[in-house]
Order: sequence, then structure tokens, then C-alpha cells
Amino acid sequence: MNRILFGAALPGRLGRSTGLAATLVLFLAALPILTMVAMSFGTTDTLEFPPQHFGLHWYRAAWQTFVSPDATDTLSMGTALTTSLIVAVATMIISTAVAVPAAYALSRYRFRGRVLVEQLVALPVVYPLVMLGLALLLVFNTLPFELGMVRLIVAHVILTLPFTVKNCAASVASIGPEFEEAACLMGASPRRALLDVVLPLMRAGILAGMLFAFIVSFNEFTVTFFLYSIDTMTLPVWLYSRTVSSLDPTVFCFAVFTVAIDFALIWMLEKLVGDNGVAL
Repeated sequence: MNRILFGAALPGRLGRSTGLAATLVLFLAALPILTMVAMSFGTTDTLEFPPQHFGLHWYRAAWQTFVSPDATDTLSMGTALTTSLIVAVATMIISTAVAVPAAYALSRYRFRGRVLVEQLVALPVVYPLVMLGLALLLVFNTLPFELGMVRLIVAHVILTLPFTVKNCAASVASIGPEFEEAACLMGASPRRALLDVVLPLMRAGILAGMLFAFIVSFNEFTVTFFLYSIDTMTLPVWLYSRTVSSLDPTVFCFAVFTVAIDFALIWMLEKLVGDNGVAL
């Protein structure tokens, strides 16, 4: 009897323990963001946590910095934000344009070296970003011409390809070859079947890859730090520059703005795609 009662109680206890552990892990993961948000509403000129008083003092200062940059700043926040948006959008478009045919070929065809290609595509996820940034800097410095913002886009495409290819490949894997065969039997050419049948069915994976590429590029710092110039400084590097000599509390307000953009994009991803074709 005791064994029966113990066996029946164990799943409940295990479920509560698992739920408590998951809640604790999620809280610890969100704690830095919550701390940053709380400190952005402080009113004192010195950093303290938790803030003794709350207000919009630093948000007004951040807005003033955005609309009327300080003459001592080498680059305005608006210019850095514009650079980040241009690089992120270009990265998203190029990475998706490369990922769609690559994912289709890797999923549909069997060829020599296929496994090696898959490993090379996934390599930037595990490769040390500091070493990647240094290697790209050495390569770009050997070129006889200056690439400017293009070298940031090239670096970000390398970093985002694993996400776009993986999501597109997940969508292709769920589309059986019988869809294309049926279209060809109806008189469509292989190219027409690909454009009219496969691509629309890959919509979830393509959208997921595009949004992941934008988010990764918009927030990338480590590799960008090796490749930026004063004319091509992105928002994460600009935020870092505000903390080198002394920590400006307005950076917390700008960071909250960045996190809000990321949350909006993730919410958009969930609404547009859901769990279909999303592969992290």
C-alpha cells in the first residue's frame, strides 16, 4: 500500500520540483534585463541598485541625446542606429537569398561533401567570435580597397547563415518531393514547381530565418568591434563607447529600447510563424 501511494505521489512531487527549477532558471535568465530596466528609471546621477526613487529623468536625457547630440560626441546615436538598421536589413536579405537555395540543395540532393558543407555552414555558431573578428580584420586589411559598411555586412552574413539555412532546411524537410512531382504531372516545369509550390510552403522557415538574421545582426557586438570605423559604428558599439570612460546612465534607456525592438520582433515571429519551421 505504501509503495502504491509513494508511486502515485512521486510524479506530482517531480512535476512541482521541475516547475520550480524551470521558474528559477527563467528568473535568473531574465534578472539582468529586469535589473537594467529598473536602473533605467532611476533619478540619481550615480548608479545604484535598487534605485531609491523612480522617474523618467534618464529617459528625457536619452531623448535629448537622440534629438540633439552633444558636440563632443564623435558620432550621434541616430547615425549609429541608422547604420545598424542598414546592416541588419542588408544582412537579412542577403542571408535569406543564399539560405533558400542552399537549404533546398542540402535537403533534396545527396552529393559528395554534403556533410562537410553542412558543418561549414554551422561553424560560425561554435567558432570563437573574437578569433573570427580578428581573422576577418586581417583579411579585409589585405585588400587594396576600403569596403566600409560592406565588411560589416559580409561578417554579419557569415554569422547569420546558420540560422537562416537551418530554418529554411526545416521547412524543406517537411515538404515531401511528392508535391513537386504532382505539380510536374500537372504540366509545370521543375522551375515552376519550385517557385509556385515549394517556396510558398517554405514561408514559415523563410520568415523565421529572416527575423533571426535581423535580430542577430542588429545585436552583434564582438565581431563588429573588430571591423567598425568611426563612420560605420553600429548601435551596440556606440553603447559600449558610452561606458568606456564613465558609465552614462542613459545607456540603460537605450538598452531598454533595443530590448523592446527584440521583443517586438520575437512576438512578430511567434504570430507570423508559430512553431512551424522554427529551428534554433
